[in-house]
Amino acid sequence: MNLRSFQAFIEVVRQNGFSAAARTINATQSTVSKAVKQLEDELGLVLLDRQVNPARLTAAGEIVYRRALAILAERDDMLAELDELRGLKRGLLRLGLPPIGSSVLFAPIFADYTSQHPDIDIQLVEHGSKRLEELLLAGDVELAASLLPVASDFEWQDVQREPVVALLPASHPLAARDSVTLGDIADQPFILFESGFALNHIILDTCRRDGIIPNVAVRSSQIDFIVELVAAGMGIGFLPLMIAEQRHHNGVRIRHIRGSDLSWHMALIWRKGAFLSHAARAWLSLCAQKRNAASGETRQTAGQT
Repeated sequence: MNLRSFQAFIEVVRQNGFSAAARTINATQSTVSKAVKQLEDELGLVLLDRQVNPARLTAAGEIVYRRALAILAERDDMLAELDELRGLKRGLLRLGLPPIGSSVLFAPIFADYTSQHPDIDIQLVEHGSKRLEELLLAGDVELAASLLPVASDFEWQDVQREPVVALLPASHPLAARDSVTLGDIADQPFILFESGFALNHIILDTCRRDGIIPNVAVRSSQIDFIVELVAAGMGIGFLPLMIAEQRHHNGVRIRHIRGSDLSWHMALIWRKGAFLSHAARAWLSLCAQKRNAASGETRQTAGQT
């Protein structure tokens, strides 16, 4: 049993096939197939059901896949830690950011980070929160931004918490109110993000707790498109307040949702117990400084009112 066999097996699962996996790791399909078969022979278990297309993980395969991801991630941590011990800082931050909120929260930090750490390159990956969590566990990124709560597999550092607000067409009767409840809009078409976005789970889980079965009319991965759909009267959308306020549209009204704990709580997360490189620690430190500075400004403003 060796790391190359694990790597081949993981890529077959990720790429949904042997030929795609071979291209990913620059090997022949025969080499990848033999590596996976060798792993199965050593374990005495079938890991992939090859009778279906694409091949599907067996129960044993699920366990091996999960453990193999952890083993390879630990290997990467070990190499990074040894490099820093030798003084060979790689100067690379592998960072995962979601599409919602990153431009507001993190774009301003990039300039300061590159100014303070010019020798560090940022390798940016953009996905929804759930996918980023998978990439973290696989060791493909070192830090990621995700919505809380997260699984116990992760440690986290707070970034920002915002209420989730409703976006209503300006012509909608409820738009005349200062705020709405989920019950008020329960029978309206909902415009949500694609299923991989954590904000969807927050909205749908809250609806479920309140006994509401939403009518999801449209899904999109684009904030601006959702705003336009709301303006066109297609339904009601949802965004964190700070993002909604940046998408001002004459045809849309932003309304707070009363009697609900709907909130968007962004954090930076990393694998529990993982070694964090110099580059990652520097990013966390700068983000903490920015948050503390913003909190200080908020307290000062409140004291002046």
